[in-house]
Amino acid sequence: MEKRCDWCLSHDLYIDYHDKEWGVPLHDDQKLFEFLLLEGVQAGLSWLTVLRKRENYRLAYDNFDPVKIARYDDVKMQELLQNAGIIRNRLKVAASVNNAKRFLEVQKEFGTFDNYIWSFVNHKPIVNHFETLAELPAKTDLSDKISKDMKKRGFKFVGSTIIYAHMQATGMVNDHLTSCFRHAELTEK
Repeated sequence: MEKRCDWCLSHDLYIDYHDKEWGVPLHDDQKLFEFLLLEGVQAGLSWLTVLRKRENYRLAYDNFDPVKIARYDDVKMQELLQNAGIIRNRLKVAASVNNAKRFLEVQKEFGTFDNYIWSFVNHKPIVNHFETLAELPAKTDLSDKISKDMKKRGFKFVGSTIIYAHMQATGMVNDHLTSCFRHAELTEK
């Protein structure tokens, strides 16, 4: 049996996410927006809670299309707040619409959100070599820098811890433990 990062062993959804998505370098703008939205709504909750609601989010939020989400009005936001399939937090719903607008502004300025976000790591994943979960940081100087820049651009729910989780999820950093089979697979790419 292949060795995995300890954090994912408690649930099949975690294992599937760990094995197929977490830490894989992601360059598709719509998927980057999906993770930005999901990381924002996760604030204060477990990632497993969000993974369980992910498909509900996909349906409620037009497949994470930032162009459509940026056009959401008060009526649509009220509809979202009534949707028991998602996290019904007024600030998080408002932030998702705001962030879609900011996302489109970044795309306009940089050509793609991918160009913007990956420029912080010189378009190449940072490969860490952690041996234990205790070594994994919740945030770094780099996530502080990205968070500060995104806040300056008007994004919401993009604190340094959320941004570091986004960096991990989208492969900007490889934080798989060195004993995990995915660490070597992703380092070789």
